[in-house]
Amino acid sequence: MIFSQKDNFQTFKLLVFALSFIFIQCKENEKNAEETKKENVSENLELKTTYSDNINVPEGMVWIPGGKFIQGAVEGDEMAVSHEKPAHKVAVDGFFMDETEVTNAEFKEFVEATGYKTVAERDIIWEDIKKQLPPGTPKPADSVLQPGSLIFKKTKNSVPNLYDYTQWWEWKVGANWKHPQGPDSSIEGKEDYPVVHIAYEDAVAYCEWAGRRLPTEAEWEYAARGGMDTKFAWGDDASKLSEHANTWEGEFPTENTKTDGYENKAPVKSYPPNEFGLYDTTGNVWEYTQDWYNTGYYSKLKDEGLAINPQGPDKPYNPNNPQIPEKVIKGGSFLCAASYCASYRPSARMANAMDSSQEHLGFRTVVTEEMLKEQQMKK
Repeated sequence: MIFSQKDNFQTFKLLVFALSFIFIQCKENEKNAEETKKENVSENLELKTTYSDNINVPEGMVWIPGGKFIQGAVEGDEMAVSHEKPAHKVAVDGFFMDETEVTNAEFKEFVEATGYKTVAERDIIWEDIKKQLPPGTPKPADSVLQPGSLIFKKTKNSVPNLYDYTQWWEWKVGANWKHPQGPDSSIEGKEDYPVVHIAYEDAVAYCEWAGRRLPTEAEWEYAARGGMDTKFAWGDDASKLSEHANTWEGEFPTENTKTDGYENKAPVKSYPPNEFGLYDTTGNVWEYTQDWYNTGYYSKLKDEGLAINPQGPDKPYNPNNPQIPEKVIKGGSFLCAASYCASYRPSARMANAMDSSQEHLGFRTVVTEEMLKEQQMKK
């Protein structure tokens, strides 16, 4: 049989089409197999949901049973910003967590036992402090470059540009955990308030002394949600905010109506706990996690299908602050307002320079059963 050139061309086209179809089908099969594998991992996953009978719950802590959840922005949350997305599936094993933020009394016990001096109490150099200020800020006089920290100051007039935070933040010489608003202030009578003006290494030092660690971002958000998949820790009703958290009500940063009862920080346990028994995971003060802040990390977790006990990205990266290593902080603070940051949601997250301390930033700790067993063996 003799084929014409036209017939040969048609045969070639059919062959190419067939090979292309086979290639696509193989890729589709590989994709389906991978999805099936991920589903099987999810279905067969055994998480730590209880602790051993011979383990005593550490004082001031509650057990967070392991489980799965969706980390990141809840669908339909109009307040969510880009770095809360994409939402992704996460599974965490159970752990113990402080029921409140670390208090002034608890941090004082640590300092008295160790003689520790926080970053805000140490001598500083200009290269350190300018990281907390807008680029181009002129170097202050040496008399100003003394140990201190950033404190909030309410403005007299409305602020048209809420991106310029220098309008309500002030570097205060002498401000530290013992003197939250400067040398003339004190924590006397505020032993049950959350400790603030804490840099990342200060929080880590406390953890090492107490036999604890900082939570991962995944652990923190899972615990803060209390088993709920809603916008807020208490549900989806934003009108109940003042009943559940210490935040800013009114025009920020000019007028706080104090509907929640407080203008600045509140004592721990001033509001109802979440379903896991945790207090103040919404508002009051931001809380450190151990995770680096990296804007591409959530997309990576999304691609994994189910992230099991994620430990955070390997390195920090923030295109808006590429030279400064930053950690993820969670929970919002008494300064969060609907018009400003609306970070009184479990999915909300911010970046904070490791050597930076402020009046609205503290921490709480976690410990695992394995860590407790290791500590018992060393005794």
